[in-house]
Amino acid sequence: MGRLDWDQNAYYHRMLMRHLPLPCGQVLDVGCGAGSFAAELATRADHVDALDREPAMIKEARRAVPANVTCILADVLHEPLQEARYDAIVSISALHHMPLDDVLPRLASALRPGGVLTAVALPRTDLARDLPAEIAGAVGLRLFGAAFAMLRAAGRGDWYALKPSHAIMPVVMAPLLSTRQVRRQVAALLPGAQVRRLVFWRYFLLWQKPADA
Repeated sequence: MGRLDWDQNAYYHRMLMRHLPLPCGQVLDVGCGAGSFAAELATRADHVDALDREPAMIKEARRAVPANVTCILADVLHEPLQEARYDAIVSISALHHMPLDDVLPRLASALRPGGVLTAVALPRTDLARDLPAEIAGAVGLRLFGAAFAMLRAAGRGDWYALKPSHAIMPVVMAPLLSTRQVRRQVAALLPGAQVRRLVFWRYFLLWQKPADA
């Protein structure tokens, strides 16, 4: 693995954290992986449920998270979710593994009125619409990688370094939907939601459940 490789998922943690409600009591992390984001969420929330369907990931997560995180080995499409339980539901690079028309209504039901759903996931490439983002991503990947490597070498933090657990993560499934298709589907399922393309091969989803729902 080259020294310029870096974790694009971790790069978007801060953006998702900005959209957490204040105060934030209960949070659900869907597809928590090795638990690094769940550990960050735990600094802002009273309690985090970190859910993943891969046993190896939950095993790693349990080593990484503080006491106010509960790691749950389960598939969100089948795990019973308590209605109106969560102040926020977050997900990184997991939604593209699931049918949106199945998972999004389940997550919406589990949010309390006024709660926030925010996610980053992978879209299928649509060069006719995404060419500028594809070019920016390809160039930025190496430029950012070089800058982050220099900062790490200077002892200024880990700067999105790939963790050892990255090597055991399941192979990412090829996304079935482009950002445009995701936007159209989400609009029908979560009226008022925002969906936009990000630079590093991700899209961003944000929805706040109506307070009177």
